[in-house]
Amino acid sequence: MTLFAAFAVAVLAILPPASAQEVLPLPRFVSLKANEVNMRAGPGESYPVEWVYTRKGLPVEIVKEYDQWREVRDVDGTKGWVHRVMLSGQRTIQVTGATPRTGYDKPSVDGRPVFRAAPGVQGLWLGCEPGWCRVEISGVKGWMAMDDLWGVYPEDGAGG
Repeated sequence: MTLFAAFAVAVLAILPPASAQEVLPLPRFVSLKANEVNMRAGPGESYPVEWVYTRKGLPVEIVKEYDQWREVRDVDGTKGWVHRVMLSGQRTIQVTGATPRTGYDKPSVDGRPVFRAAPGVQGLWLGCEPGWCRVEISGVKGWMAMDDLWGVYPEDGAGG
């Protein structure tokens, strides 16, 4: 091994991985990565499981971080700790409200309705404009009012 190669290996050994250097904003929305995810009372496996989620792709909001653990909040306001490997950066949405909501072909109630989604239905978040978000539910893309969705922030629609 050359002196340069030995030096490079030594330097790489002491540097943290690139992902450890990345600091993501809080709060932020993510989704559950598996069909079964334990929510614990605290940030560690020694804390009791308080809730078990059984819906892969469910949107949750990360509100705190501690080592490899993330304190998350769900659509109902329930908070608890989930290991980071059980979370995906894929943004998803959940339809809210008491009655089915409409998705339109453009970001306006003047658009053509393309689907109806019951409260609790999940979908993919594709982006937002002021007051509206483009989503995909059951393979159909459309625009829904931001107020009808969990998993988005008002600033997601800022600036188009």
